[in-house]
Amino acid sequence: MPENSIPKEAAFQIINDELMLDGNPRLNLASFVTTWMEPECDKLIMDSINKNYVDMDEYPVTTELQNRCVNMIAHLFNAPLGDGEAAVGVGTVGSSEAIMLAGLAFKRKWQNKRKAEGKPYDKPNIVTGANVQVCWEKFARYFEVELKEVKLSEGYYVMDPVKAVEMVDENTICVAAILGSTLNGEFEDVKLLNNLLIEKNKETGWDTPIHVDAASGGFIAPFLYPELEWDFRLPLVKSINVSGHKYGLVYAGIGWVIWRSKEDLPEELIFHINYLGADQPTFTLNFSKGSSQVIAQYYQLIRLGYEGYRNVMENCHENALVLKQGLEKTGRFNIVSKDDGVPLVAFSLKDNKHHDEFEVSDMLRRFGWIVPAYTMPADAQHIIVLRVVIREDFSRTLAERLVIDIQKVLHELDTLPARVRAKLAIAGEADAQNGNVKKTDIETQREVMAYWKKYVSERKSNKNKIC
Repeated sequence: MPENSIPKEAAFQIINDELMLDGNPRLNLASFVTTWMEPECDKLIMDSINKNYVDMDEYPVTTELQNRCVNMIAHLFNAPLGDGEAAVGVGTVGSSEAIMLAGLAFKRKWQNKRKAEGKPYDKPNIVTGANVQVCWEKFARYFEVELKEVKLSEGYYVMDPVKAVEMVDENTICVAAILGSTLNGEFEDVKLLNNLLIEKNKETGWDTPIHVDAASGGFIAPFLYPELEWDFRLPLVKSINVSGHKYGLVYAGIGWVIWRSKEDLPEELIFHINYLGADQPTFTLNFSKGSSQVIAQYYQLIRLGYEGYRNVMENCHENALVLKQGLEKTGRFNIVSKDDGVPLVAFSLKDNKHHDEFEVSDMLRRFGWIVPAYTMPADAQHIIVLRVVIREDFSRTLAERLVIDIQKVLHELDTLPARVRAKLAIAGEADAQNGNVKKTDIETQREVMAYWKKYVSERKSNKNKIC
């Protein structure tokens, strides 16, 4: 911290200048998180940015707006609510907190049952696919729950329901299914998992439930695939989380967790406080948080309605198909993602002997694009993919532009070794004229690869240098 103050204009300019070096959020194709909202909603956000959501007695209307969001989302997920019955759920800072809360509810309910039966309750576990987001690993580590992962295989990058149910035992607090894998956008078969688990519960006398991690797909499936049964229509689905800041179309900082009924959320996990003016129930991992994202979610729900959300999701899906078809026409990529699911395109090079997906990702930065490259989880670690997430603000024009820039990158990567070979050939002729021994093909190839690796390494090291 500096000793002395500076003018507000200077502080603004210093920070603003540094922030110019950040990437462009709209060209950040790595993120599922919303990067554009309407100006009217931006104004509501700024007008409420000084409201602490936890002050429910002071800001009762904000609390009411959150409750309305919970009810709308619960009905969207087909919660079995009676006439006038309020849904059970809460707003969170994202799906990570939502998953922690859902996991804690499962753990406590399992422990209570085991205690009542006089059985050990010190070794709980959760069954998931190896494709789960890192927040599940955090939950398992932070709250001392064993994470039992169903391994992936080449060509099948989601949890296999049959293998998942085989891994369930008496200590399993729930099976977590993913509606929209982070890796390739694919929906897991929650209905098959539900049916298999019902049979296993009948055979064993257990009552192992299901949690659906719908962080990405929860605001997609109801509008694009309304007949798909993945939600509370399935009896074993007891809770669902969804990210409002992804396809809920709100800026970063809002998630939701919905329970099937009050019985699925143990009462002892809910705290009651009164030092802010009135009795207030609270079930969150944090306390203070802004109100603006809750208000923004309510704005989107009433502004767009079912029709508007469906139009946005259909547009995203169509733009994903445009990008996919453009990549297929190059003849250079295998498409790893599915047409049905989260609107994204995951793809890998058909031939990565001379340059790989990480190099393509690195060179796309020159055009402003942020496209991640990553390896698949166990047991498909040898597969490397690039992934482009299609959000509301990613247009058909941008999709076509991205394909053109990818082709430029591939052309440069293809021709670079040839240019190096030409230089080495000229150098070899000079060596021959000077009486030096001509290099073998293997030695030439090694020099090409050494030069290429040096080139890529220098580009990475020079990224943050300013001329």
